[in-house]
Amino acid sequence: MTDNWLLRAEAICMSCDGHCCHGAQPPISDWCYRRLVTDGVDPGVFGRDGYRYIRTRDDGICMLLSGGKCGIHRFKPETCRAGPFTFDVKGDIIEIFLKFESICPLVGLLKEVPEAYGQQYACAVESITRLVSYLTDEEIAAICRIEEPETEKVAEIPRPERKRTA
Repeated sequence: MTDNWLLRAEAICMSCDGHCCHGAQPPISDWCYRRLVTDGVDPGVFGRDGYRYIRTRDDGICMLLSGGKCGIHRFKPETCRAGPFTFDVKGDIIEIFLKFESICPLVGLLKEVPEAYGQQYACAVESITRLVSYLTDEEIAAICRIEEPETEKVAEIPRPERKRTA
């Protein structure tokens, strides 16, 4: 069963052609930024408007997406790894949201297969808590101002302590 849903998930993501990346400006922690630039990603791909993010092309597609495939798949930023889960921060709580299937067709599979949901949710919590631990309060506030109406809250978790970056 595991192999079956993993293959289905991969097929869904590969056939999506980056729909989830359209118009997205996923937050990038300084830690992730340094890792990506060290791996050869052009610093010009990143923008900053209250927080660092991956810029989009004129057509709204992520600058690192090519032919429907992520150009940094093995080094995906935390929010990309967390998808289709997203977050808001309220004080000491991180609210976890699941995007609607209209945004990410993988959601249907996650709702259909509890093992898939559990595994992706665990990955999302780990990725989101890592990201939040590296962001400043100002960056988190800028990120949380972004409207994401096609989501439903699925959990609340404690906010981790902030990591110090060098």
